[in-house]
Amino acid sequence: MNIMTGARAVAMRGLMAAILAVSAFFGGLAAASAGEVTFSIRNSHPNAVELELYSQDRNHVWPGGNEVYYLDDGETKSVPLSCNEGESICYGAWISGDRGTYWGVGPDNAERCSDCCYTCTGGETEEIDLVP
Repeated sequence: MNIMTGARAVAMRGLMAAILAVSAFFGGLAAASAGEVTFSIRNSHPNAVELELYSQDRNHVWPGGNEVYYLDDGETKSVPLSCNEGESICYGAWISGDRGTYWGVGPDNAERCSDCCYTCTGGETEEIDLVP
């Protein structure tokens, strides 16, 4: 075996190791199985409410893109989400134009709550009633 052939063999082993590492990484990402959950939310407040849903397990917000779900007074909305199976998702709602009056984790997922999070396991949440 000449030196050039030996160098090629070492380079090929390094390339194969890199390919295997990349495959393992992306294979691990695919292991997060897809799930879904539907949030059922009723606005019982006399003013319109804005709503976002926040993953507690990754940096993801629904609806995203600087958008919010909007609920008029008295409106009930079903919000279906595609999520990762087992992912914890919390709702944050606030009076439109008044981010200081909120429910759940509030605007920007900034507050704590004791009963505003649900697990992505399929199905629908009980009706979440936003009362004054």
